[in-house]
This record gives sequence, C-alpha cells and structure tokens, in this order.
Amino acid sequence: MTGVREWLETAREERWGILTDLAFAVVWVTTVDLVFRVLDGPTWAYYMFMLAGIAAYFGLIWSFKLATAQQEQ
Repeated sequence: MTGVREWLETAREERWGILTDLAFAVVWVTTVDLVFRVLDGPTWAYYMFMLAGIAAYFGLIWSFKLATAQQEQ
C-alpha cells in the first residue's frame, strides 16, 4: 500500500512536467507530419526529424532549467 501512496504523491508533484512532455511530443509530431505531408519529403528525412525531436526536447528542458536557475539567483 505504501508503494501506491508514494506513486500517487510523485505523480501529483510531477503533473506539470508530464503535461509539458505530452504537449511537446504532440506539437512536435504534428508539426513534422504536416510539413512532410505538404513537402512530400523522403521517408528517411521524416524519421530523422522525428529523432531530432529527442534532441529538441532535451534542449528545451535544459534551457528551461537554466532560465529558472538564473531567475532564482
């Protein structure tokens, strides 16, 4: 029972982080899909842009943490 209670507390604390992750993923995939539907690019480039979303996500999170750290100082 303690494991479930701890999991729920952690989920409540991480709620905005999870929603940010989901929003970024939905926006990135939708944008890449729309661009490649319009441009009709090659399949390999489509997958490369999808993989680039991983680097873009970590860049976004890193810059957000850096900005909040500078704001706290």
